[in-house]
Amino acid sequence: MATTHQKFFIDGQWVEPASSSRINVLGAATGESIGSCPEGATADIDRAVAAARRAFKESAWASYTPAERGAALNRFADAIEKRGARLAQTVSMQNGMPINVADQLESGFVVGVLRYYAALAAGLVTEETRPSPLGFNTFVRKEAIGVVGAIVPWNFPVALSIMKIGPALAAGCTMVLKPSPETVLDSYILAEAAEEAELPPGVLNWVPGGRDVGAYLVSHPGIDKVAFTGSTNAGRIIAQECGRLLRPVTLELGGKSAAIILEDADLNAVLQGLPSTSLLNNGQACFSCTRILAPNSRYDEIVDAIAGSVSSLVVGDPLDRATQIGPMASSVHRTRVEGYIAKGKSEARLVAGGGVPQQERGWFVQPTVFADVDNAATIAREEIFGPVLSIIRYGSEDDAVRIASESEYGLGGTIWSVDRDRAASLARRVESGTVGINGYLPDINAPFGGIKASGLGRELGPESIAAYQQYKSIYMLG
Repeated sequence: MATTHQKFFIDGQWVEPASSSRINVLGAATGESIGSCPEGATADIDRAVAAARRAFKESAWASYTPAERGAALNRFADAIEKRGARLAQTVSMQNGMPINVADQLESGFVVGVLRYYAALAAGLVTEETRPSPLGFNTFVRKEAIGVVGAIVPWNFPVALSIMKIGPALAAGCTMVLKPSPETVLDSYILAEAAEEAELPPGVLNWVPGGRDVGAYLVSHPGIDKVAFTGSTNAGRIIAQECGRLLRPVTLELGGKSAAIILEDADLNAVLQGLPSTSLLNNGQACFSCTRILAPNSRYDEIVDAIAGSVSSLVVGDPLDRATQIGPMASSVHRTRVEGYIAKGKSEARLVAGGGVPQQERGWFVQPTVFADVDNAATIAREEIFGPVLSIIRYGSEDDAVRIASESEYGLGGTIWSVDRDRAASLARRVESGTVGINGYLPDINAPFGGIKASGLGRELGPESIAAYQQYKSIYMLG
């Protein structure tokens, strides 16, 4: 049964939209409507930004102590936890994420992130005294930067929202969020949780909409900071606008990460880790290791093993607990992935998949593996954002590090070896913001983000709070 919404959550209440335009959400597994909501207009953004500004300057939020902000985040976490199963199911229906993954990342992980920032907020030190070598004291303050405009994509809509909300609210900021049109239904559940948590009006506001609405939010004069997760192309446009406005921005963008399988690697461990490191969320994860680097000495063995393992993955309804690979998030995106698969057939040797499975409905593609891929090939250079793997041959370890680093991106990566010290030594040499050893799992307590075309700034860890703060120095001269 389709879920129909008529209002937006702005200034702590459910308000009528400024226009009659609507967003129709289609289920990835069926192609049929599963819900709808109003489509935001510039007037809705104006209203939300004004509410966030009032909350930052005038509401109870403005006078909250760090401990009170921490308590508010814990109440928000409690309210989300009660809605965890509903959130996971809603995300799974919208973008095709297998329900087991949604349970972990769109429910359990987000509660953990909020509780982490609640603890950090409660102990936040916002002012220190520094003795000056010039003979006086200086008060150095860390103050909330103000109103944040946040834009999140469709692949992990809840987790990526909370990765911005947690540190921003811990710092004392307020926020206007624009979810992707493909995944707006989950944002209504988050808004319900914010309402139950009794966050002061205007602290969190949601306005769904398309690119025009997002662009208006980025350039709005009432926004003090932009936080964006999405494609590198969109990130460049946002960076250009924020540069023109001298507006701080955090950009978590695309990736084309490499998995380096060393000669001594346990191949069974590699195969067990493949679904989470390279094919998580049907390959629709920015950090996915879709370039598999295999040594000459074991190349054929690794190709055969990965091709067999990927071919055996269960493709189906994302709400089915047995499903390992669900559909692409939209018809348009499936067409894009199919285009890359067609390109790959002209560039390399197809060893698994390459077609469309037998599902009667939905936007499915077969998980696909190419061998004998040159690192300069299109399928090895460009982010496909689907279940398509490229296996690349390397000679020495130096060669593997060079190939892994020869990418315009630098977000994730993995090293596979029974010798953890050897793997860690190589990880330090790979040009990437994050690297996993014998697996990949972003740590809540460590900064996450990329270099080069993978973005600017970091999320997660205590470091991300600093992205929502600004410094003030008070010189005590008399």
